[in-house]
Amino acid sequence: MSASVRSLISCVVVIGSLWVGSWPGWSFPQDEAAAGGSPPAESDSPAIAAAPIGHDPAAIRALIERARQSVVVITFAGRDGQQQGLGSGFIVGENGLIATNLHVIGEARPISVQLLDGRNFDVVEIHASEKSHDLAIVRIQAESLLTLPLGSVEELHEGDPLVAIGNPQGLKHSVVTGVAGVRKDVEGMDLLQLAMPIERGNSGGPVLTLDGRVVGLVTLKSLAQENIAFAVAADHLRPLLEKPNPIPMTRWLTIGVINARLWEAPQDGVRWTQRAGRIRVSGSGEGFGGRSLCYARTELPEPPYEVAVSVLVQQEDGAAGLLFLGDGGERHYGFYPSSGSLRLTRFDGPTVYQWDVLREERTASFRPGEWNRLKVRVEPDRLRCYCNDTLVFEVVPSDKFPLRGRVGLAKFRHTTAEFKEFRVGVELPSALPDPAVAAAVTQRVIDIPTARPPTPELVTELAEHGPGARQVLEERARLLERQAERLRQLSTEVHAAAVRRELAAIFHKPNDELDLLHAALLIARLDNPDLDVEAYRQEIDAMAQEFLASLPEEIGETDRLAAFHRFLFEEHGFHGSRVQYYTAANSYLNEVIDDREGLPITLSLLYIELGRRCGLDVVGIGLPGHFVVQYRPREGEPVLVDPFERGRTLTRAEAARIVQSITGLEWNDRFLEPQHPRQIILRMLRNLLNVANSDGDPEAALRYIDTLLVLDPEAPADRLFKAVLCLNTNRIEEGLKETDWVLERQPEEIAIDQVYRLRAALEALRTP
Repeated sequence: MSASVRSLISCVVVIGSLWVGSWPGWSFPQDEAAAGGSPPAESDSPAIAAAPIGHDPAAIRALIERARQSVVVITFAGRDGQQQGLGSGFIVGENGLIATNLHVIGEARPISVQLLDGRNFDVVEIHASEKSHDLAIVRIQAESLLTLPLGSVEELHEGDPLVAIGNPQGLKHSVVTGVAGVRKDVEGMDLLQLAMPIERGNSGGPVLTLDGRVVGLVTLKSLAQENIAFAVAADHLRPLLEKPNPIPMTRWLTIGVINARLWEAPQDGVRWTQRAGRIRVSGSGEGFGGRSLCYARTELPEPPYEVAVSVLVQQEDGAAGLLFLGDGGERHYGFYPSSGSLRLTRFDGPTVYQWDVLREERTASFRPGEWNRLKVRVEPDRLRCYCNDTLVFEVVPSDKFPLRGRVGLAKFRHTTAEFKEFRVGVELPSALPDPAVAAAVTQRVIDIPTARPPTPELVTELAEHGPGARQVLEERARLLERQAERLRQLSTEVHAAAVRRELAAIFHKPNDELDLLHAALLIARLDNPDLDVEAYRQEIDAMAQEFLASLPEEIGETDRLAAFHRFLFEEHGFHGSRVQYYTAANSYLNEVIDDREGLPITLSLLYIELGRRCGLDVVGIGLPGHFVVQYRPREGEPVLVDPFERGRTLTRAEAARIVQSITGLEWNDRFLEPQHPRQIILRMLRNLLNVANSDGDPEAALRYIDTLLVLDPEAPADRLFKAVLCLNTNRIEEGLKETDWVLERQPEEIAIDQVYRLRAALEALRTP
């Protein structure tokens, strides 16, 4: 969507609640433009007069003042009745016609319009709409409104100055200026390109020439380049005004909603819509657990009978599926996926105390993130529940249950889900293709060439197997995609294991042989397979050589330290990360070197390693919550240095205040004990582990915890935490191994009852 333009103008000055653009050399008084004024009589055209005004600042200011009276704020309500969408529009008919983008007015939502004078109107009609150009004209009940005249993009030349008025980010009736360019076929439309700052809320607003004619409606903002926006040509409004397709709001509000002759859904804040045979549900119900029900108006056969639907749940923790044996109200049974498990629940009322989860189980037949076919067979004495034609539950209720009752769809919590192929019958056909078709199609494509598209002969051959062939092909494609995902995961883990072995070999050397720089770069390489460790070692050596070459032959220790600080913090600009402190990049030594910023521990490590090469005796000091270094001269007292603060020296009292402010701990002189390289390595890994936990990335967390356990295998808390991560990532056998390790040793610092509960949770997910 990016393109070059001859000129770019984007000088914006804040004026009260307005944004007024200015061309170079122009200045507008910094006061808020006055609104209001009476519209002309109906016999006089109420349109703003269009007359060339050149580049006279006063005339352009007058143009903006007049045009703003015809620009409106458009909002539509969400499911809860509160404002959800906001955009712009402008008056094209004195009798209440307003032009805007189709996407601005939402989908089947109540729409409101606010004029510059503060009056609010509900939209009573969608006068015209055209999806291919993202245009709509709405009507409000108002008369004698001031309109804007339409121009044509055919009259424009690239680089012509333009003015856009809208409501960016809720800043109502704001003004920006820029220049024009014409672009063909942008997202399927011929658009006017605008070199001006456009934000959310500008959509639908008018783009005017300096003679006051509307030549476009702002519709898109470029994601590829700043200050590049697009507008649909106002020429496309004329056919809509000449031949409208009016829809009253009573009908507009029913567009896309489920067919009331086939379905009955409560108005409880949840939106049930239907398109192309699929039912979609979103929002959260008002009742406990966000439950919302949609009953089918379907006559049921005598039992035994079956009810089935295919469901796609968008969230991993979502819950949506079948309801059956319902009374049309709060009482019903439900069979549905919930947070990756399948549940069979009896609902006897609106609260959790009246719900009874009869069965819950994780099963390999359920495919998270994909379409799943749920089916319930109601028999006189039992219920059979299937997922993708695999029997999951067979339940004989302990008490009498109704053999008849309404069926339909249910969703819970904040879930967004889609349903298709809802069916009721005495015996529904299998959702799976014929085994013979599956075998034949699979065999035929098992070695399909990857260098070119399928041949017409292969297409014809497989099409003869009927609709089942497509189902087999889709399933095989999903299988191969899952295999590819696992192969990439395997590649990542093989790489991490190799780095781990190399790091362990360094870690277990004697302190005086342990290469801290190499170890720190290997920690970064865990997540960055392409990292060239040797290149960064050479860079540190080169920096040391550069510094040493800059020193005079005779230099004292104090002057050497001062020169080192100038070199590191002033000439090279190393500093503590402020804006994105909690990011993994700050723990990668290579990125700290590249970006010149990092955490206290990574900057301290760089200080130690570079300082050692430059003739400085430096050790790490792991203050609780903040890592610093200590410079130890041959003569005199050691000096505390804070590399995070660009080499600021610290007194013991200042160090104590830092510790107290971060951790609340009282000072203890043992805080000043030097950290040996192994402690520094472990602390860096735990920083990365904390970042992964904060980011909700269990795979990265596992990578770090596995590394910690290779370096220190006798850490019960790490073993237990790994078991939790294994539970969250479906590594059941690994998790059981870790819990058993802890249970065998019974360490005092671990709550053993919690370990037993964790083990039980893992065991419940174990594949038989």
